Amino acid sequence: MATETRRTRATPMSPDERREAIIAATVPLLRQHGFAVSTRQIAEAAGIAEGTIFRVFDDKESLLRRALEAALEPGETERRLAAVGTHLPLEERLLAVAQILHERLTSVFQLMVAIGFNRPPGDDGRQQPPRHAGMMTIIAQLLEPDRDRLRVPPAEVARRLRVLAFAGFHPLINDHEPMTPAEVVDTLLHGVSTEAGDPSP
Repeated sequence: MATETRRTRATPMSPDERREAIIAATVPLLRQHGFAVSTRQIAEAAGIAEGTIFRVFDDKESLLRRALEAALEPGETERRLAAVGTHLPLEERLLAVAQILHERLTSVFQLMVAIGFNRPPGDDGRQQPPRHAGMMTIIAQLLEPDRDRLRVPPAEVARRLRVLAFAGFHPLINDHEPMTPAEVVDTLLHGVSTEAGDPSP
């Protein structure tokens, strides 16, 4: 005899808490299915009835727009970068930063492919400030103790690191032969010339 599955009643939450819980459940589905994700899939992932979604969101579009914003929010990446600290040697510090950028950019690229966008919405160079501004400031601060060892200011090193990471990690730019975080850092610090000095082991 078939066993009937009964949906449990959603845990009581304030509207704001319920909204954030639904957004959190939607973000992974957005990466997997893009805008084709259904409200039924979202409800199942959030452990709620489908109708509960529309008690806190006007429509599916507004939910997906908010979930997309949450997925692109750089706050967690900024916290991880700040936690790197300045106690590590310069190259190890840059490698830790590059690994964090790799995870961030790979996640964003995956999301953009899923939703069919070529670039993150609102990140077209006209947004003030751009989403990555906070991350660049933190990276520059991490490099400040080694300013005297750098041929360009820390802020410029941070910019070049981001450019290299974006190109090195983006499959459509690197011909599906991605660079590793270590290769990005090595290129940034030492280049490709045998005359660069202080080559990597």
